[in-house]
Amino acid sequence: MISLILASNNQHKVTEIRKILPKCFDLVSLKDAGITTELPETKGTIIGNATQKASFVWEATGVECLADDSGLEVDALEGRPGVDSAHYSGFPISADRNMDLLLSQLHGLENRRASFVTILALIKDGVCRHFEGRVFGTISEQKRGENGFGYDPIFIPDGQLLTFAEMDDKMKNEISHRSIALRKLKAFFDLKEGN
Repeated sequence: MISLILASNNQHKVTEIRKILPKCFDLVSLKDAGITTELPETKGTIIGNATQKASFVWEATGVECLADDSGLEVDALEGRPGVDSAHYSGFPISADRNMDLLLSQLHGLENRRASFVTILALIKDGVCRHFEGRVFGTISEQKRGENGFGYDPIFIPDGQLLTFAEMDDKMKNEISHRSIALRKLKAFFDLKEGN
């Protein structure tokens, strides 16, 4: 059994990661680890934030941990919202407002290319390692679908006709940025599929 504290307060991410990783991973919640404060995310980059969150948990507990930071990077917006994806439209955080703002900024533009990126930061044996997952696609003209979270209703991965939010969990979890990064994490632990 591989026991890790999962350094995230985003319950959607926690649920998705638990569904993707094999059962040999025992993912401990922040609450169960005794961490009730918000994790810091002040580094200004996706990799910086993932590392910062993992380091915070490691320093607080001394227990091996896994942190995730993700963002949507839109070509026509010079990579925005990027590291600011969660709070793109301000606070309090609202996925609907974020998507509405993004769609309004792309209104009338032909270039709707974008990519979703996830960086996982794993601290094991006191060493931080990173695993990146990226999926390319386009931004839809309007929100479509009820599944997923965040920008899923407006992101259509390359080779697909559906947004992430129109896919069921199994379909999304086979091709998503997070699943790509988690496959690299499993490979690091030299795990075979199905374990």
